[in-house]
Amino acid sequence: QVHLAESGGGSVEAGTSLRLSCAVSGDPDMTYCMAWFHQGQGKEREGVATIDGAGSSSYADSVKGRFIISQDNANTVSLQMNSLQPGDTGQYFCAAVKWSRGAYCLSRLPEDSYPYWGQGTQVTVST
Repeated sequence: QVHLAESGGGSVEAGTSLRLSCAVSGDPDMTYCMAWFHQGQGKEREGVATIDGAGSSSYADSVKGRFIISQDNANTVSLQMNSLQPGDTGQYFCAAVKWSRGAYCLSRLPEDSYPYWGQGTQVTVST
């Protein structure tokens, strides 16, 4: 069983930065495709960034050049969000799926591909 817990959300002004963290606990012998999803109010969840077990990352066009996903250590995946915009407001979820080399791990992987989810953290960006 994999447990995910997000932290680091908050209320900020447009143009500033936030760093979200996802604490991961599970089988230490497994590797995962880790993802961050964004859900705006009244909208579906959309993948914004992924990182695989080899450290390769992928980004949605809406955040490319502004957000950076990283595997900080064996138990933490972070999302550095820069130049935040009001459209970035919403719940951010960390998700995971078991991964092996050669497996697909890109930001457009749909949410039903991920069996493990955190509870989410709120980000509010004001003008």
